[in-house]
Amino acid sequence: MPSGLIALLDDVAGIAKLAAASLDDVGAAAGKASTKAAGVVVDDAAVTPRYVMGLSPSRELPIISKIALGSFRNKLIFILPVALVLSAFAPWAITPILMCGGTYLCFEGAEKLLEAMGHGGHEDAAPVARDTAALEKTTVSGAVRTDLILSAEIMAIALADVAAQPILTQAAVLAVVGIAMTVVVYGAVGLIVKMDDIGLHLAQRPNGGVRALGRGLVKGMPMVMSALSAIGTAAMLWVGGGILLHGSHTLGLHWPAVPVEHLSHAVGELFGPLAGVMSWLTTAVASAVIGLIVGGVVVLVLHQVARLRSKESH
Repeated sequence: MPSGLIALLDDVAGIAKLAAASLDDVGAAAGKASTKAAGVVVDDAAVTPRYVMGLSPSRELPIISKIALGSFRNKLIFILPVALVLSAFAPWAITPILMCGGTYLCFEGAEKLLEAMGHGGHEDAAPVARDTAALEKTTVSGAVRTDLILSAEIMAIALADVAAQPILTQAAVLAVVGIAMTVVVYGAVGLIVKMDDIGLHLAQRPNGGVRALGRGLVKGMPMVMSALSAIGTAAMLWVGGGILLHGSHTLGLHWPAVPVEHLSHAVGELFGPLAGVMSWLTTAVASAVIGLIVGGVVVLVLHQVARLRSKESH
């Protein structure tokens, strides 16, 4: 009996060591995958604040909380199981699906850009704006739809990094990455949108330097929010165009990915120590241009279809 108990304890200790090693592997893989997805995370953080611009300050954090909850749902309930199934049975379908999502991002970005230029605004914008509940619902649903595409890109990057691992390791890494990225993105977004309130609080402090900092935050945040709105639109075009660029190359199309790659290398060589930054910037700009072209075409087609339907209805 004692020897049997000792053997059992040895087995338990071995299982515990194996579990600890597995957790270490998951943590390391999740950290590596999260680093590779950092670019999309920045885009996600830039896109989201524009959804609460113009809304009541008291509703900003509740709306962001709803969007964050939708993001958790996107990553853990929808994307994670689908990604695992595709990885196991149809890995060839991941790239085309991502490209469809990239096209949607291009469409969103191009439409926002056209609206900012005074073209193609929604005719029902004013009636919706008068109904606060409907406006919040529309805002959250639109943000969650956009988050679905960006979340899919984040999870796809993470999946690609652990594709050779066992299925349970893949699931664990995707879950860790999904939770961590959502907390980071929407925590940062919440801080950004409430920065003016923080500035107002600091402006009432007795210390003169702190008051000056607070006033600076209050005065500067409208410009920061406007800039983030512009960055968010550009990010949609950049990420969407980048998905299409890399996806087409993965599917075996050399154009336009190869010319863009050659161009980025050529530009990088002109700047010596800044070669890496300039190469990245060249690729980003090219991706945004591709996104604008594709998104613009989709916008024109959909608007034309809408006009034809309107004529038929009359």
